[in-house]
Amino acid sequence: MLAVIFITRTSIGFQFQSIAAVAPLLVDDFRLTYAQVGLLMGLYMLPGVVISLPSGMLGRRFGSRKVALWGLALMVAGGLVTVWSDGFAVACAGRVVSGSGGILLNLLLAKMVADWFRGKEIATSMSVMLTAWPFGLALALLTLGGVAVRASWRTSVFATVAAAALSLALLAWLYRDPPDLPSGADGGRLSLSLPLRAWGLACTAGLGWSLLNAGLLDLVSFAPGYLIARGDSIARAGGLASLTLWVSLISVPLGGWIADRIGRSNRVIVIGCLSAALPMALLPLLPGAALWLILSGLLMGGAPGAFMALLPKAVDPEHLATSLGVFYSVFFLGMVMAQPLAGATRDLTGSPAMPLYLAAALMAATVLTLAAFRWLERRPVVVARV
Repeated sequence: MLAVIFITRTSIGFQFQSIAAVAPLLVDDFRLTYAQVGLLMGLYMLPGVVISLPSGMLGRRFGSRKVALWGLALMVAGGLVTVWSDGFAVACAGRVVSGSGGILLNLLLAKMVADWFRGKEIATSMSVMLTAWPFGLALALLTLGGVAVRASWRTSVFATVAAAALSLALLAWLYRDPPDLPSGADGGRLSLSLPLRAWGLACTAGLGWSLLNAGLLDLVSFAPGYLIARGDSIARAGGLASLTLWVSLISVPLGGWIADRIGRSNRVIVIGCLSAALPMALLPLLPGAALWLILSGLLMGGAPGAFMALLPKAVDPEHLATSLGVFYSVFFLGMVMAQPLAGATRDLTGSPAMPLYLAAALMAATVLTLAAFRWLERRPVVVARV
């Protein structure tokens, strides 16, 4: 079951990163600005702003497997719209549809892992599931650029449709709920009533998680463009950029394990974000691109696990589900804005290095949200509710 879930989540990252992998060809074909390319990337995340809260309710109402299958069907349909698009607007519509499916599916896969592994190696199984996303991103960067050069960018995007279709078949054929899963799932309705303090903590943590991920995604999405401008081929540039993600497959689970052992999450987050921002900023300034990309993925490894643990530790269990919904809504909103902003910095300055400097700044700014979160955490609980 975990293997099926891993493959399914890999297909989400694979499809999300497809635009970044073929960006130079899209610019030429549709005569786009890099801000528009960034918007195409970010639109995949846009549905998460509104889907995050109701997705859990849909899963409880209709069953996680059934709703996950609908999510994969949307990924296939949206991907086909993008493949057959004849302009920017239609491609945007395709990305929103496929993103709706990916976001819906992504949130339910965590519950499916919890259903199977509750009380037995749940931390390990969750770590395996989480690494599927960067694996999909890295796979896209490593393969889709070369496919696009040999065939077309549409062929590359169609490959992501095929991956989603394969995941749909595997999930429909092989996945079953665990035999001891209670009928009616976890019951209860999702209330939007939260203490003001919980709202503040959820929004602050969501913003920080968005900055951390945006820094990483801006790096791997715009590093290929910088490397191509420097003289590398599109296939080699995608392969080099994927090094950050391949390294993170090891550094993130290992960093989370270290954070649990030493118990100093503040220190782990601060050191991880600031040390990762440094090689991001050095990439355009010094030779040895592979070294700086590997160091970026290696040094940030401790921060994700420690940061994701902040909200569950700070919010009462009765408010956690709703707080996580708010957290993910803020996260996805930030992710939608980050990549168009990175593309705009290149358009305005004419420098392919500017998105990389922005990536470093976003990664470093995560530390500020940690400080704000800790300040809010020390505030007394306010009775008023929103």
